[in-house]
Amino acid sequence: MRILTVVGNRPQFVKASVVSRALAELRETTTIGDVDEQIVHTGQHYDYSLSQIFFEQLDLKTPAWNLGIGSGSHAQQTGEILKRLEAVLQSERPDLVLVYGDTNSTLAGALAAIKLHIQVAHVEAGLRSGNMRMAEEVNRVLTDRISALLFCPTATAAFNLAREGITSGVHITGDVMYDCLKVIRRRDRCSRALAGFGLQPLEYAVATIHRAENTDNPIRLRAAIAALEKLVTMGLRVVFPVHPRTSRRLTESDISVRGLQIIEPVGYIEMVALTQHARLIVTDSGGLQKEAFLLDTPCVTLREETEWPETLSDGWNVLAGCDTRRIVESCARQLEKPIRGDGSAKDLFGDGLAAEEIARLLCGHPTADD
Repeated sequence: MRILTVVGNRPQFVKASVVSRALAELRETTTIGDVDEQIVHTGQHYDYSLSQIFFEQLDLKTPAWNLGIGSGSHAQQTGEILKRLEAVLQSERPDLVLVYGDTNSTLAGALAAIKLHIQVAHVEAGLRSGNMRMAEEVNRVLTDRISALLFCPTATAAFNLAREGITSGVHITGDVMYDCLKVIRRRDRCSRALAGFGLQPLEYAVATIHRAENTDNPIRLRAAIAALEKLVTMGLRVVFPVHPRTSRRLTESDISVRGLQIIEPVGYIEMVALTQHARLIVTDSGGLQKEAFLLDTPCVTLREETEWPETLSDGWNVLAGCDTRRIVESCARQLEKPIRGDGSAKDLFGDGLAAEEIARLLCGHPTADD
């Protein structure tokens, strides 16, 4: 079985790390057959803090190819990945291309493969927000439509696919991010990371803003920043790891940021530590919503919809859009919640063994030679 894994941004590096490890362990400990996995890094995320640090922290093997795509519009990124990846696929002729999530790298990887009659497997299949104005939603829907294997993190995701008429090759595996989270949070470095930021548990909130619908709209971006500044006046420290695109948009829109603890983007270990010990998360990130839920940290999401409806269970995550008053009021309600949840809803995301299940399914899938 020859597998080519296509990744391009930080959440994909996290997901790929646990599946690649599971594939390697399966090859070493069973007689299921030889599995050769190679990684292609599209270069969609390329700064050290958004890319290389994740390979180092998560022991993800060095990519065999780096396409060096860099920044650009959706069309530019998707087109360049298609063009450059096609040459790799024609050279390597894998049995299957494995893609993750919902980025331009996801869709381009799937399209490049299917055009060459190479089967596609999609990790995190079936997620839906219902908002087709989001590039991520378009990427998810199209990738699922052309995938032979669809690995769903939740039963809701599988239901979404069935509602669209997709039932063949669908497997509910659990969530691979949950796998990684369970391992990382136990590491000593994770427990020590908080001290490096000068923080004490439960005395701060963590905020992230990176989605184009918020960063590219000065009115929405200004409203979000105003809400975060209001939290500071309420006596809560706000730690704000600023994505490079967000930093550029703040400057271009002449939006000053006052009172927040601004830091550079951090590695996965540091972000897990910050999330685990925060009193509150304020974000427009799908992945961070889910990690906050799994780590029992209340969350306010700066969107009108979510692809992770499970996180809305018992109001642990609240959708507040990007209106200053709604955000502040939602944060105030979340801060009234008990310090920690009971973790009773975590089984919605599986048992922490999703990567092993995905590896077994990949290895049992017919190859081009079968």
